[in-house]
Amino acid sequence: MKKITFLALLGILISFSSYSQQAANIKSTYFEVRKYYANPGKLPDLIKRFQNHTVALFEKSGMENIAYFVPVENNDNSMTYILGYPDEAARDRMWDTFMNDPEWKKAYQESIVDGALVAKIDQTFMTLAPGLNDRMMPTSSGVFQLRIYTCYDGRIDNLIARFKDHTQELFERQGLKNYPYWLTSEKEGGQSKLVYLLGHEDQAAFEAAFQRFLKDPDWVAARDASEADGKIVEKVDATFFKTLPFSPMK
Repeated sequence: MKKITFLALLGILISFSSYSQQAANIKSTYFEVRKYYANPGKLPDLIKRFQNHTVALFEKSGMENIAYFVPVENNDNSMTYILGYPDEAARDRMWDTFMNDPEWKKAYQESIVDGALVAKIDQTFMTLAPGLNDRMMPTSSGVFQLRIYTCYDGRIDNLIARFKDHTQELFERQGLKNYPYWLTSEKEGGQSKLVYLLGHEDQAAFEAAFQRFLKDPDWVAARDASEADGKIVEKVDATFFKTLPFSPMK
């Protein structure tokens, strides 16, 4: 039996610790994706306001900063970020605290002297997808893809089961990194969408790995077996993102 050197053991422990610490960092149970469409020429100023003021003031108000992104191909002059809250009720209370913070009011007014920075905001509310967040959080990635799955009616549980039993492991087989998985909170009892983040070292490596995944015989068999009684996924929306320097998730 080969002996494990002290340095090798130390490396294993450090690696495990980094996984565990990142997994433990997410404390929230209710989440919000916010996409800001900046006015023409204002995106750098908007990002600067987040970096210098907003992120810290969110935390001061009790919110959890999860991730901050810009699209790799930023055709709509936007930035997207994810916040976490203890629960749905806390969300509104924390935003009220933030909006009435004198520091925020001052920073906001100073930032719009030459015009408003934001033209429009999109919001999506989410909870953690059951059974899909038991894996340890991976280390940092050079690129992320945000993937949103719209299922046929009544099929979201089938999709969750397929990810839990097959897809997540098969992603990892190809070097793709599983980050948090969420379910959207839909109005009037509508069926949730599955939202998740996949990572890799860069976009080319990601795309090559995803093509290997699609051709993996184990994936093809799992997909076909899961769809024996009908298709599951109606539509997938996927966008490549890179994190901003102040993003907790990298």
